[in-house]
Amino acid sequence: MENASSVKEFILLGLSEDQGLQKTCFVMFLLFYVIIVAGNLLIIITVISSQRLNSPMYFFLCYLSFVDICYSSVTAPKMIADFLVENKTISFVGCIAQLFGVHFFGCTEIFLLTVMAYDRYIAICRPLHYTTLMTRRACGRLVMGSWVGGFVHSIAQTLLTTQLPFCGPNTIDHYFCDVHPLLQLACTNTYPVGIIVVANSGMITLSCFLILVTSYVVILVSLKSQTAEGRHKALSTCGSHITVVILFFGPCTFTYIRPSSNLSEDKSVAVFYTVITPMLNPLIYTLRNEEVKSAMRKLWSRKLGSEKGKV
Repeated sequence: MENASSVKEFILLGLSEDQGLQKTCFVMFLLFYVIIVAGNLLIIITVISSQRLNSPMYFFLCYLSFVDICYSSVTAPKMIADFLVENKTISFVGCIAQLFGVHFFGCTEIFLLTVMAYDRYIAICRPLHYTTLMTRRACGRLVMGSWVGGFVHSIAQTLLTTQLPFCGPNTIDHYFCDVHPLLQLACTNTYPVGIIVVANSGMITLSCFLILVTSYVVILVSLKSQTAEGRHKALSTCGSHITVVILFFGPCTFTYIRPSSNLSEDKSVAVFYTVITPMLNPLIYTLRNEEVKSAMRKLWSRKLGSEKGKV
């Protein structure tokens, strides 16, 4: 972690410097974070508790919800606390740790969404081979591969950043530590590193996005030969996933596949993939999925029944 930097801490400007707006943002984002944790925890508990939700799709959804909680927890608590203080500082080590966490969980989510698209492709386009291809062991390997892929990507981004010298200024126009803001503060020519960073993030984002688009194009084409009931069920599960993909990949693509020139614009866009999407994911997956809603109702009625029994 040691490098030639004389900077020991950074100052985060946050989303806004308006004191009145910051108090409003504190209440709003605290509510958002509570919804993120509660909503995603509810999905995890529902999937684990329900015997009906034992298919690979829900296995992956459970891990996606866990990643969403972790991903938001890297940035949201610090951002929420900073709304109440004047000096929004973060140590050099804390900044690098936050950078690692954002890219680790963010990239893992990208790989998990890609794996979920592959799962839907096999289920709809190759249903006779689904049980042999998507075994519990295969699903476990796909999830492990997503974690490893996220770790490798994050290590690369973090090591490239920590090798840069920071000798001042130390003010970051963002609400968390990310690669682009830190590159602008380095006391050296960061153009080569910037190209590598954009290539690294862009290659992962675009390649996964192309896989996702290809998967759903093939799925939509194959639906023509299915019954109306089969089409409705397939579109119901795929529709939720496509919505999440658009909400997550859109802002990520905007931020990471181009050299950053406007940090104020970037931090506004970052709110979508660090807070809004993790908050909406549980709603999107439950509102459009009858199996999940039914399992939640049974879990809730079972809990109420057990409490009445105690009384």
